[in-house]
Amino acid sequence: MTGAVRHLYVHLPFCASRCGYCDFVTVVGRRGQHRAYVDALLAELELERDILAPRLESVFLGGGTPTFTEPSELERLLHALPPGDEVTVEANPETVTPELAALLRDCGVTRVSLGAQSFRPQLLDVLDRLAGPEDVRRAVYHLRDAKFDNISLDLIYGIPGQSPADLDADLSDALALEPEHLSCYELEAKQGTRFTHAHGAELARQAEAMESYFEHVVTRVTGAGYRWYETANFCRQPQLAGRRDLRSRHNLAYWRGRDYLGLGIGAVSTIEGSRWRTTPRLGAYLSALAAGERPPREVEELPRRVRESERVLLGLRLDEPLAVTGVAEAVDWAAVERLQRLGLVDRRGRSDEAELTLTPRGRFLGGGVTAELLA
Repeated sequence: MTGAVRHLYVHLPFCASRCGYCDFVTVVGRRGQHRAYVDALLAELELERDILAPRLESVFLGGGTPTFTEPSELERLLHALPPGDEVTVEANPETVTPELAALLRDCGVTRVSLGAQSFRPQLLDVLDRLAGPEDVRRAVYHLRDAKFDNISLDLIYGIPGQSPADLDADLSDALALEPEHLSCYELEAKQGTRFTHAHGAELARQAEAMESYFEHVVTRVTGAGYRWYETANFCRQPQLAGRRDLRSRHNLAYWRGRDYLGLGIGAVSTIEGSRWRTTPRLGAYLSALAAGERPPREVEELPRRVRESERVLLGLRLDEPLAVTGVAEAVDWAAVERLQRLGLVDRRGRSDEAELTLTPRGRFLGGGVTAELLA
């Protein structure tokens, strides 16, 4: 697949602190290793460059907190990456200064995703977040001053201690900043973490409210003129955004089953029926690439049926029709008819050429409906 992959993910794991609910591959501090890590990323990029197209559709720097990386190293990395039509950098609000916003803009970043999570100070404390509500607002203002016109905000709901009024206020505060894109995620705390030990009973109570929270999020955000284009993601409608399509091009690649390359510790790649996850161990990663070798990886071969099932499950998260050409064998057509009668699925065309879409009611039920559709 020489030169065919058009989507690149780069993992920058460094954070100022670790949030209690987080289960991503992160490393606290380690400023002395930022340069060595960027060296390793660029070495890994050279080893895999033949896989990538000369110009990419999307580049996504995630973490961790990419903007916690030493600015000179972040700048060096951004200048060395292949050009992309959409270049996104995740940021924690407290890291966004006027200087950082200008650096990102000058380095070709087109989109910034800010981890707001909440605007309620007591809930931010529960989440171990360093940024307060004013930090989020300041970060948005700094990015606007640097001429960014594609900003995404992340919110979390189902936080221990959160009330329906808290959620509504968070949505109001987020919408008041007029982001081009909004991601609203249900809190998922990994079992066995200190977070679940500390908040187990309240997390169980919140789980019972998740469905009503989800419906309220969709109602409020779509009512403000945003398109509910994926289960947890919303973007401003084209008529409100200068006719631009403000869906995340990088995440659309995942949901549409496109191949992508991941660089860095813990990063995942899916290419030509193979999926591999790079070691999460920083030392092993640095050592291998310093020696000119690929880092240790766990490789999984994906059988055709697994790839087809994933295509159905992920594709039905979107509000666009899923063409079943090439994946029809993964669909239980009797289940399609049953779910059609229940008003959960729309179908157009014959089985081998059909297009499937979840109805709004089906989208609220989400994974339960798509699981039933699989053969």
